[in-house]
Amino acid sequence: MPIYEYRCVSCEHTMEALQRMSDDPLKVCPSCGKETLSKMVSAASFRLKGGGWYETDFKTGKKKQLADSGSGPGGGSDSGSTTPAPKAAS
Repeated sequence: MPIYEYRCVSCEHTMEALQRMSDDPLKVCPSCGKETLSKMVSAASFRLKGGGWYETDFKTGKKKQLADSGSGPGGGSDSGSTTPAPKAAS
């Protein structure tokens, strides 16, 4: 179950709640009791990377290098096949 962050518009109280995705958002602030809680947008605190995870399993060529730690764009070797550039019409 995901953890959602909430903030009260009235008293600025912040909290986290462990909820199912199908649960309705919380509305009542536990601090002030008003129905002014709003769900905050936040980023995940971790990223799954490395062999065996989605990011590397379904990408090919240079796109696969995004998961390599320490290698930037153009770094590392590419074992994927390359396609030739299209020929211009004469």
